[in-house]
Amino acid sequence: MAGGVVRDAVVADAEACAAIYAPYVAETAISFELEPPTPSQLAQRIAAAQRTHAWLVLDADGVVNGYAYAGPYKERAAYRWSCEVSVYVDLNRRRAGAGRALYEALFERLAQRGYRTAIAGMTLPNPASEGLHRAVGFEPVGVYRGVGYKHGRWHDVARLQRPLEDLDDPPPEPR
Repeated sequence: MAGGVVRDAVVADAEACAAIYAPYVAETAISFELEPPTPSQLAQRIAAAQRTHAWLVLDADGVVNGYAYAGPYKERAAYRWSCEVSVYVDLNRRRAGAGRALYEALFERLAQRGYRTAIAGMTLPNPASEGLHRAVGFEPVGVYRGVGYKHGRWHDVARLQRPLEDLDDPPPEPR
């Protein structure tokens, strides 16, 4: 079980989110960023996500153990009901349900705001992420071959999607 409370992130969570994310950036190809963002940069990302989509954290007695967020999938207007999602969990707390708890709360929030489809991407291979995304209802829709170069080699990226709500016609505007 995840242990903790999923809540909206606040700017003060940026330092904890930056600490969680830094090893993914510096030590893995899970993120294609090359330099870990600063807490100030993460604070800006949190604020931007909260304005239009969501950024949530898993808070266990005042300690942030993970986060999930969403942003626009693409900028063109016809995509406005779709969003791109990501989740990151402290490397020492993986496989305890945190990712699932964060994603489920994120999906609920996004559906309430009128979004219809969640899209995710993951560097391959990544068995932990593949299992999590499958467990929360994502379906694979394709693989981009050799699209990212990091740590001295080319990496594939899987693309997945998951419905958040029925695709009604015409859809109300996202809130």
